[in-house]
Amino acid sequence: MKVIVTGATGMVGKGVLLECLEDSTITEVVSISRRTLGLEHAKLKEILHSDFSNFEAIKDQLSECDSAFLCMGVSAAGMDEAEYYKLTYDFTMSLANTLYEMSPNLTLTYTSGQGTDSTEKAKSMWARVKGKLENDLLAIGFKGAYMYRPGLIIPLRGIRSGTKLYQFFYDYLMWLIKLIKLVFPNSIVNTTQMGISMIQVAKSGYDQKILDPKDILKSANQQ
Repeated sequence: MKVIVTGATGMVGKGVLLECLEDSTITEVVSISRRTLGLEHAKLKEILHSDFSNFEAIKDQLSECDSAFLCMGVSAAGMDEAEYYKLTYDFTMSLANTLYEMSPNLTLTYTSGQGTDSTEKAKSMWARVKGKLENDLLAIGFKGAYMYRPGLIIPLRGIRSGTKLYQFFYDYLMWLIKLIKLVFPNSIVNTTQMGISMIQVAKSGYDQKILDPKDILKSANQQ
């Protein structure tokens, strides 16, 4: 199985990447990012690409792919809607449309977030934008498309968040996150479970198109 991973320089994407590299059924992992991962592996192929608004220059390298795990994303904090829309919606749709041109039979997963609004009418800007993005990704026509809406995610395997505020919480408030998970065990996932879930869903599908933490945990345990 040949898979594509985006956002592998970030917390979720790196977690997914590491699980893909260890999965024996995956023969090639193509990472698309702006900067190098600083990681070497026999199955890993890095594509450094600076312009995420246009993937024409690398589209020939995106053919015959079985799955694409789209984990790239930015925080909406301090960002106006136009800029957030460009970085979140435009960039992701540009890649998705190119993937559909080159590998229409692949299964796509997209890391969205809890609170995303499928009606596209939420007061929260980011929830509207991600709601539209989810809807349009599902409508493209891939063999399979699944939207992931995790809440809190615990980073494992030495992975750190690229967002300073998030990393502060992990460094100093992990005890609270673990307490929440004890009380509400189906509310929090970790980066390993995200990766395993995406791989399993790519292989076998899932009975829902939108996966919340409970679904992510369930699908991760079906390996």
